[in-house]
Amino acid sequence: MNKVELINAVAENAGMTKVDVRKAIDAIMEVAKGELKKDGKVALVGFGTLAVTNRPERKGRNPKTGKTIKIAAKKVVKFKPASNLLD
Repeated sequence: MNKVELINAVAENAGMTKVDVRKAIDAIMEVAKGELKKDGKVALVGFGTLAVTNRPERKGRNPKTGKTIKIAAKKVVKFKPASNLLD
C-alpha cells in the first residue's frame, strides 16, 4: 500500500475528506521525523515503536572485487511491532 492508497482507505473508513486525511498523515510524519532526529522514539500503542539505534562500524566485502571494505558507523531507524500486531 502506498501513501495515496493509505489516504483513500483512511478517508473512506473515517468518513473524512482526502484533503484532511492527507494533512493529518503529513503532520504525523513531520512530527515523527522531528522526534527521530532528536534520537527519540515514537510509540504507537497497539501498532509498534519506531526508534533510532546506532549501527557500529563493521567490515564488509565488495561483491564485485571480493575486497574487504570498512562500512562506517551510522544511525538507523528500527521498527518493533507490537505483540498484538504479530498475532
